[in-house]
Amino acid sequence: MRVGIAGASGYAGAELLRLCAGHRELDVVVAGADTQAGQPVAALYPSLAGAYRDLEFSKVGADELAHLDVVFLALPHGESQGLVPGLVDQVGVLVDLSADFRLRDAGAYPQWYGHNHLAPELLGAFAYGLPELFRTELAGARLVAAPGCYPTAAALALAPLVRAGVVEDTGVIVDAASGVSGAGRTLSRTTHFSTADEDFTAYGLLHHRHTPEIEQASGAQVLFTPHLAPMNRGILATCYARPAVALETGDLLELLRKAYEGEPFIVVSEASPSTKATAGSNCAHLTARVDPRTGWVLVLCALDNLVKGASGQALQCANIALGLPEVTGLATVGVYP
Repeated sequence: MRVGIAGASGYAGAELLRLCAGHRELDVVVAGADTQAGQPVAALYPSLAGAYRDLEFSKVGADELAHLDVVFLALPHGESQGLVPGLVDQVGVLVDLSADFRLRDAGAYPQWYGHNHLAPELLGAFAYGLPELFRTELAGARLVAAPGCYPTAAALALAPLVRAGVVEDTGVIVDAASGVSGAGRTLSRTTHFSTADEDFTAYGLLHHRHTPEIEQASGAQVLFTPHLAPMNRGILATCYARPAVALETGDLLELLRKAYEGEPFIVVSEASPSTKATAGSNCAHLTARVDPRTGWVLVLCALDNLVKGASGQALQCANIALGLPEVTGLATVGVYP
């Protein structure tokens, strides 16, 4: 199948190139990147040289992406809205990695993203691409909005408990830390090596734009605080909720195991999850505890923000939409050490 990637020079785009290179059914023929147009893929990412010896980045629009079997949009937030209307009826399956079509409520975009949505009529046409929680929406879907790393980690941790009614769905706290690659390839003051190295900071206090998506996917009202950690990859979400019924740690772990039974990319364990254990894989690692002293429920989730938190999840969704085996081209084993 012929594949196009818009935003291929960013970290999520490069990860899509890496994953598609190992996918037996997908052939990347268009690698869109305005700032790198005309440059060989291998020049910017030598790690991809073995798979993309001749492919060059190029400027792309709807015309260049039309009639491809699969199109991935790995563009900055806000840019997909102008491109998608011209692609809806022109490509086989379109997977958007930005937040542009994740939220169901168009009114949330001015509040959380600072602008009106350019194509609100299309919001309801997109399946939300978190397979472990919304798989039924994805089979045969032509338009998919793949969730981000923070919402994925938080929703995987919280949604089974909220759906089962064992925790309160208000007053939930999500503290999560991300590696620097989550901020993208473009350098900023906060992601400069001298700033991020040996530092650990919280940001987006009380109003981070992923808050409404976490609430939509998890079914809970949350206070979300993201943190920047001095590492390349990884997300660790630590979530706190109040129990709605009598619970013990064993009950929580068993509930998570049953909720994710048979899921190839979910690991539920008593061990505290590690970001490094998930590096390069499409797996999310979870654990849970009940603290009888304070009465809090604790749920943790670790994943690779560029794989399960972005490009791997997008590919997983494309596999489902195309009717391919869900695990095709995706690793369940991390790279360690």
